[in-house]
Amino acid sequence: MTYAQLLAPDFLLILCGYLVCRYTPLNRSVWQPVEGLVYYLLFPVLLFQSIVKSPIDVGEAAGLVGAGVGTTLCGVALAYSLPHLPWLGPRIDRRDHAAAAQVAFRFNSFIVLALAERLGGAPGLLMLAVLIGVCVPLVNVAAVWPMARGGELGFARELLRNPLIIATATGLAANLLGLRIPAWLEPAVGRIGAASLALGLMAAGAGMQFGLLAHGKLLSASVLCIRHVAMPLIAWAFARALRLDGVQTSVLMAFCGVSTASSCYVLATRMGHNGAYVAGLVTLSTVLGVASLTFALGVLR
Repeated sequence: MTYAQLLAPDFLLILCGYLVCRYTPLNRSVWQPVEGLVYYLLFPVLLFQSIVKSPIDVGEAAGLVGAGVGTTLCGVALAYSLPHLPWLGPRIDRRDHAAAAQVAFRFNSFIVLALAERLGGAPGLLMLAVLIGVCVPLVNVAAVWPMARGGELGFARELLRNPLIIATATGLAANLLGLRIPAWLEPAVGRIGAASLALGLMAAGAGMQFGLLAHGKLLSASVLCIRHVAMPLIAWAFARALRLDGVQTSVLMAFCGVSTASSCYVLATRMGHNGAYVAGLVTLSTVLGVASLTFALGVLR
């Protein structure tokens, strides 16, 4: 099976979500509550279950987490540097950059989690859950920093209430304490996790917008090149330097080759920036994710 075939089911669900949202009565008024359900309940349950069901080998996970954090920090640095490049800075709008920079280093958790178990089985899903838990606070802080206007304390409180961070922290604590989900409860929890992946992928498709893709072409090309070309190459370098094994490398390459987070436009809008432009970038990134994941998992891997 090729990696394009491996990715096909997930991107068909994204396409299905887009078509259902655009051409049936199940429009954005339906999908916005679905996104909330996935983000605040279903997805945190999946993360918690993935972390607690198997003992964590801290030494084994350290290399993967280090590579993931290192690649993410490199992506943040590249995105932040764009306005300061002498040949590029004068040609991009600083306010648009503040909103768009997050597209370069945030990641779509729904898509990468859907891939993780097929790439590495239960160990791969566990390692990815830990990696997501470490990187979610990092990318959230990096995303909001350029757009912040004196709201740092409020954002700090928001981070502490982030359901993904809460699920990861409680899952890690339960794992280290040796606690497990009772056997009679596992089937229900497993079905919740499966629902989160299918609904999350369809919600990502429902959120796609093609309206403002022509706006800020140079800035758009720059942040998307960082997300879909530079990040996989940097991840490949970290994997070789840290000598990650096959499963860890596959998880890392999927994590760094996936499209950007669908919630980027929500954050940009909430902070008073051009959310429609960022929504266009998220849409194009979702489409480019097919190519970059094939590149990361097939060519580089």
